Amino acid sequence: MSLTVYRKAHFNAAHRLYRKDWSDEKNAAVFGKCSNPNFHGHNYELEVGVTGEIDKETGFLIDLKILKDIIKQEVEDPFDHKNLNKEVAVFKDLNPTVENIAIEIYNRIKKRVGAAFQISVTLYETPRNFVIYTGPV
Repeated sequence: MSLTVYRKAHFNAAHRLYRKDWSDEKNAAVFGKCSNPNFHGHNYELEVGVTGEIDKETGFLIDLKILKDIIKQEVEDPFDHKNLNKEVAVFKDLNPTVENIAIEIYNRIKKRVGAAFQISVTLYETPRNFVIYTGPV
């Protein structure tokens, strides 16, 4: 029997959507207000789902305290109250769209929980705009 447990988290971060190889005019045309050279911020809401088999000995799928600590170490500590473009190494050359942020979060968490589990990352950039990433196809 397989089931999924979820852990919610939150972080605030600033970013600018733009391509360095494009002019300010082209960036503004494609990314609109999100390409503001002075950056803008979001209150991101995160849900991480972990799917697998329940451990018969403990009754846990995964100890939620362990998942909480992984999310804190891999997401909250490095992303919260940061300028993603300037302070998070991967986004110095990767446009920090909500899609790319979700994939980065997935990769960070997946390496910590291991192959025994499938994971999903649901990342809300606003209450109405969100992505769900379940790994490479």
